[in-house]
Amino acid sequence: MDDRHRQHRLTESERDQFERDGFFIVRNALGEETVENLVDAADRLVARERPMYEKRGLKPHHSLNVLDFIGKDRTFLPLIDLPETFMKVVDILGWHIQLYHSHIIITPPLLDRDGPVRRRLGWHQDSGRLNQDIETEPRPRISLKVGFFITDVSVEGRGNFHVLPGSHLKNRLEYPQDSEANPDGATPVLVNAGDAVFFDRRLWHAAGINTSEFTRKALFYGYSYRWLKPRDNMTVGHYMAGADDVRKQLLGASPNGGFGFTSPTDEDVPLKVWLSEHIGPEAVVR
Repeated sequence: MDDRHRQHRLTESERDQFERDGFFIVRNALGEETVENLVDAADRLVARERPMYEKRGLKPHHSLNVLDFIGKDRTFLPLIDLPETFMKVVDILGWHIQLYHSHIIITPPLLDRDGPVRRRLGWHQDSGRLNQDIETEPRPRISLKVGFFITDVSVEGRGNFHVLPGSHLKNRLEYPQDSEANPDGATPVLVNAGDAVFFDRRLWHAAGINTSEFTRKALFYGYSYRWLKPRDNMTVGHYMAGADDVRKQLLGASPNGGFGFTSPTDEDVPLKVWLSEHIGPEAVVR
C-alpha cells in the first residue's frame, strides 16, 4: 500500500451505479505491458492445467475454470491490491476484508460457429449455499468480485460477461416461458483488454457464448469479510514471507488465530491501521 491507492478511491458515480445496478466498469485498470504479462501467465497456466481437465472430460471448445489460480503464478499476485482497483473494494466493503476466492476462466471459440447457438445462459448468483442458508430478502452483500479482462470483449459474441442490472436486490430470477430465452434485461458487458468489472456477488450474471475466432481470458478476484470461509484452498503460503502486512491480511493471515477473524485487533487487520494513518479516522468508523 502506498499513496497511489489514495488516487483511486470509489467515485460517487461508481458508488451510485454499484448500489443501483450491482456493477460498474473501471476502464484501463491495467496497462498494456501488464496485460501482456498476464496473458503470458494465463497461457502458461492453461498449458499446465488443461490436459488434466481434458482427462476428466473437458472438450476443446469447453471453458476452462481454474480455482485458486492466484497461487499458481506470481504474475497474478499484484492484482489483489492494485492501486487502480483495490481502494474501490475497500470503499465498498470496508477494512475487514480478505481475498476469499480467485478463479481464471478461459473461454475458447465454439468448434461449429455456424451451427445453432441459441440457448439460455447459466444465470446464477455467487457464493453457493449462502443463497439458500440466509433467509432475508435481499440477502446481504458479504462479498464482491473484480473481473480483470485481459482479452478484448468490446463486441458481442466473444463469450462476454452478461449481467441483469439491478438484479442484486432480488433473491429469485424470473425466466421467460421460452426455455432458451434469457431473462428480460440481460446485458452483455463490453470491455477492452485491461478493463476491470466490479460486481456484487448477489448480481445475477452469466458467461456468454463465444462465437468469435478469439479466446476470452478473464481473471476474477473475490473479496469478502474475513469471517467467511474461503471458497478456494488458497494455496498462497509461499507468498507470505515477501508480503507487506496488508497483503498478508488479504492472503488470510490472522496473528490471533480464529478469534482474530471474528473479533479482530489492529494486529489482525493492518489495513485498518493503514487507512487510519493515511486516509483518516473517518475511514475506519465501521
